[in-house]
Amino acid sequence: MSQTHLLDSVPRRQVNFNLDSPELAETYDRVGVRQFNHGKQLIADLDPQPGEQVLDIGSGTGLLGAYVAEKVSPNGRVFGIDPLPHRVDIAARKGQPNFEVHVGRAEDLSQFASNSFDVVYLNSVFHWVEDKPKALAEIFRVLKPGGRLGLNSGDAERPHQSATLLRDAADAAGIPADKQPHGRQLGAVSNAQLQALIDAAGFSDYRGGTRTIVDTVPHAQDLLEWSRSSSFGNSLGKFDPSEETRFRGALQTKLEAYRKPEGILLERYLIFITARKPRAS
Repeated sequence: MSQTHLLDSVPRRQVNFNLDSPELAETYDRVGVRQFNHGKQLIADLDPQPGEQVLDIGSGTGLLGAYVAEKVSPNGRVFGIDPLPHRVDIAARKGQPNFEVHVGRAEDLSQFASNSFDVVYLNSVFHWVEDKPKALAEIFRVLKPGGRLGLNSGDAERPHQSATLLRDAADAAGIPADKQPHGRQLGAVSNAQLQALIDAAGFSDYRGGTRTIVDTVPHAQDLLEWSRSSSFGNSLGKFDPSEETRFRGALQTKLEAYRKPEGILLERYLIFITARKPRAS
């Protein structure tokens, strides 16, 4: 089966990287603990060791990259790439001596030599990658024989509860259709599609499945900040002040239905996978 055919049923999105801003990047660095926490699960699966060379694709503001840099120190290094310059600037200020970050995209890893890395990972990034087969081919090239790939990504078959709530709140608030949030994560793949893509790229030892992540959401504003900053402005259109007020109020009302004694709890559904580049390659 061709890799093009593998993606025939995957919703495509035109991601606008120019929607990001210094304010969104700073907000993400403050509220991005959600991605950081499930990223630590991915890193535990990959088990990077001191001295290993690691590539963090979609490194954002460097929260996870700095964490991994500590794990591979003192002689290992983490290289991060991200297409968003404002986030790269923040990551570069993390001050981790063995963590280096540059602007770049998953589909073009030409700045790195073949067989360079022991570990490559993408934390909440793969659904944003436009040309997934090309990205996987590049990752395969830069991994050493026996090197490990790990990623997590939205599950196309199970939209996050927050995505559904945002869409329902927009409807309730009378937000125009062209400003409506997506009801699911466009660009996400199913478990079967992801395994087929990984296998077609030449990887072996595929292990994966969907995990449920439970977030505590203090209030609607927190969810809005996370949604806008984690999608670098792609998940919600710009609202005028009255629309914003109506939307936030409608969202808070809907969130209250999910309140438990410990707070408002929402589920997210992420596919986690690991695989290896065969040693014989």
